[in-house]
Amino acid sequence: MIRSLFGALFGSAGGARALSDGVTKVAEVFRPNATRAMELDHDAYTAAHASHLAEFQYARRGRFDTFVNGLNRLPRPMLAIGTLALFVYAMADPDGFARRMQALALVPEPLWWLLGAVVAFYFGAREAHHARLGKFTPPPLPRKLPDTAPGNPALADWKAAQDP
Repeated sequence: MIRSLFGALFGSAGGARALSDGVTKVAEVFRPNATRAMELDHDAYTAAHASHLAEFQYARRGRFDTFVNGLNRLPRPMLAIGTLALFVYAMADPDGFARRMQALALVPEPLWWLLGAVVAFYFGAREAHHARLGKFTPPPLPRKLPDTAPGNPALADWKAAQDP
């Protein structure tokens, strides 16, 4: 009986499908199809990414880039070795070391700020450069635990049964 009622209302299965397609098309006039929009966004992203990869596919570093990259690797070891050399110098010639430290005390404070800014920007820019190249990935963030534990009905029933 139900089959004959639906058959009378909608006709055959093809009629129901045609009605469904018609309703879908009318609904898409008022609200865009979210799935299709996501597919189009993904296609656009994939095309842009492929274009970017094709642009830099055959990029090779020249001699100048290799030289500058090697030069950029020098400051950190030089700072570390220089600091150790200061300790050796302080032990070998305490009077000369004291004179030089007194001379450093006469350097105006804004000059120290400028030196700090130059060093910070140098190392910060280098860090940002390598981050953009994707040479390192940040560590994963720890999962945030919920403030309260989810309810456990079985445990609540057991506790209720335990308390007289």
